[in-house]
Amino acid sequence: MSSRQKDYLHNEEKSAKIVAGQGRDGTDERTRLQKPVKLQPSWEENNLPEDELNFKNLTMDDASLQVHTPPDKYNLVYITFLIHGIGTLMPWNMFITAMGYFTDHKLARDYIGFSFPHLTNFMQILTFCSQVPNVLFNWLNIFVHIGGDLTTRIVWSISINVVVFIITIVLAMVDSSEWPHTFFWTTMVTVVVLNMANGIYQNTIYGMAAKLPPKYTGAVILGNNISGTFVTIVSILSDAMTGNKRMAAIYYFITALFVLLVGFDTYFALPLNRFYRHYELKAKKNEELRKREAERANDHTPYLHIVKKALPQLYNVWFIFFVTLGTFPAIQANVKRVDTNFFIPDKWYSPITCFLTFNVFAMIGSMMPTWFIWPSAKYLWIPVTLRFLYIPFYLLCNYHLEGLNRALPVLVTNDWVYWIVAITMALTSGYFSSVAMMYVPGTVEDRYASTAGMFGGAALITGIFSGILLTFLWPWFITHVGY
Repeated sequence: MSSRQKDYLHNEEKSAKIVAGQGRDGTDERTRLQKPVKLQPSWEENNLPEDELNFKNLTMDDASLQVHTPPDKYNLVYITFLIHGIGTLMPWNMFITAMGYFTDHKLARDYIGFSFPHLTNFMQILTFCSQVPNVLFNWLNIFVHIGGDLTTRIVWSISINVVVFIITIVLAMVDSSEWPHTFFWTTMVTVVVLNMANGIYQNTIYGMAAKLPPKYTGAVILGNNISGTFVTIVSILSDAMTGNKRMAAIYYFITALFVLLVGFDTYFALPLNRFYRHYELKAKKNEELRKREAERANDHTPYLHIVKKALPQLYNVWFIFFVTLGTFPAIQANVKRVDTNFFIPDKWYSPITCFLTFNVFAMIGSMMPTWFIWPSAKYLWIPVTLRFLYIPFYLLCNYHLEGLNRALPVLVTNDWVYWIVAITMALTSGYFSSVAMMYVPGTVEDRYASTAGMFGGAALITGIFSGILLTFLWPWFITHVGY
């Protein structure tokens, strides 16, 4: 047989095999067709586990994000929550630090021509108007999604804050000497509205941070403590830039407006960050799982279960701020210098040993959990409860109020001792509050972490409010308790 005939027969044999269902390599072509076809990029190459393959309405990138945790590049998410931490306490800090603007200018005798009846208890009224709506809306926001989803609540709350500060700036610009009562009650109404919105804002931010690792809740707490330092510095700079209290107040409140607008912008940048999207998708999955389980059990969010498990840390959060606000600034701002030779003069004694010291060292304390965390969640209540000793200590310092005769003896007569203890109070306030808030989401299952974070934010505000209420007792106490 010739070579040409051999080639012809070989080609005929190959064609017959293909028709019969065999490949060129001799394998069954039907078997080849039954093998799964891989997509590029494939699920297998993304190493996605089998229980994650049923993603609905997700792109391949989002599906991969649910499984693989990207880094927080340049700490952008951390910085964002830090900014929101500053913004959430900005309204409160702005108004209490601007006390002189209201009492020494807008409602002063020299400006309005008579003694304003509410001048002596201005801070008490301002405090009440600030904290009552803040507490109510913090707690209400846990059980009722006021304004819809997180984005809606954040947008509306920050927008209302911005509008209120614009009104405050306008009130600072106009001459209100002819209508001081209208100015006073307009200010109080704006404070109520401001803190209603801010209660939702603060609570929602803690809920968002609770979806992320614990250090991001710490970033919000750090921002809260930076807020006081920031506001104090802005106040000093505003006064230094102009001797006119009206212009100083305008610069001061414009700064608050700027911070809120920055917070507004950074919130909308969060969904563009892969690190944040990872935890957001993870939280959504947990929420869907929780809803399915609730539907099967015909049940709702187990608030009692969440509170029961988080109660030790909620107590810690509440008690830390109860003690802190029970002494700062009500007692500390009125502690007078004992030693006339002390290097800080009377004019700067309270601003330095009270406001600057507390704000700076509370900020440092809030940063410390990024380096170490102690004690464990089980034993945190011990040092937190021991902080109650700060209250009798400060009452035994040289605490005086104008027009009141002190009956309680002054036992702490060393300015250095008072100042050192003030530093420790600020450090422990910042540190333990951060640690406690970081522990709160971890006390419950992942799908309830956001709700637990909201309970933590509500406990924080409740601690602030109850501590401030306690301060109404101290004037009576020092004048009626003694030898």
